[in-house]
Amino acid sequence: PLWNTADLLRSQTKHSKGAREFTSYADSIAPTNSISHLHLGISAEGLDVSALEPHQVVIEDWNKPIDGEQNLVVVSIPSLLDPSLAPKESHVIHAYLAGNEPYDIYTSPDVKDKASYERLKEERTAILWKALEKSIPDIKQRVIKGANMTASPLTHERFLRRHKGAYGPNIPAGTASFPGAKTQIEGFLRCGDSCFPGVGVPAVAASGINAANSIASIDEHLQLLNDLRESGLYDDTLTKPAPVM
Repeated sequence: PLWNTADLLRSQTKHSKGAREFTSYADSIAPTNSISHLHLGISAEGLDVSALEPHQVVIEDWNKPIDGEQNLVVVSIPSLLDPSLAPKESHVIHAYLAGNEPYDIYTSPDVKDKASYERLKEERTAILWKALEKSIPDIKQRVIKGANMTASPLTHERFLRRHKGAYGPNIPAGTASFPGAKTQIEGFLRCGDSCFPGVGVPAVAASGINAANSIASIDEHLQLLNDLRESGLYDDTLTKPAPVM
């Protein structure tokens, strides 16, 4: 994210106007809340999987804001679509709080050791179990030993290098715009969820295309693709337009 990049540039702010402007902009953008996760492997013996969805959203209280704290849970069961992802008569499940989990509660003085941290994770993931029990009431009894992992905002921060475990920059629609690929530093481009078109895998992929397009023209892109095609390094069988009938 832009905050991590800003940290790398702080040592240059004394000598570079671009670095100063970049870090100043990064400091002005607040991060969204973070995410807590459950990663499970469960036994599907006797389970009516026809009643399950591979992907669903569970709202705890429709009278509260949809982005309210712990109000929206996303549940994915990818092995319903691809059975090879789990052993026979088993399923893998990922349930998470989508950008509505506060980071600061995990860094408070009350979380002073591993035991208190584990207790807090258990408390904060209770809502995930509750959401799962709506479709699989006996899910806790179905969990396979050793296939129960939880992750917190601190997990995001440590292993994914996410500033405060953030889902992304908090730039609400209608209040401001995500910046483009070009930065305040000459020749230094950005892509990712801190620039247009925003947060999420499809948007991040598009941001990489935007960055590439800012370096080379469309004609140059097409020529490069053609060179790769002729060299056998690029197979566009699945992406070529269908022939006009």
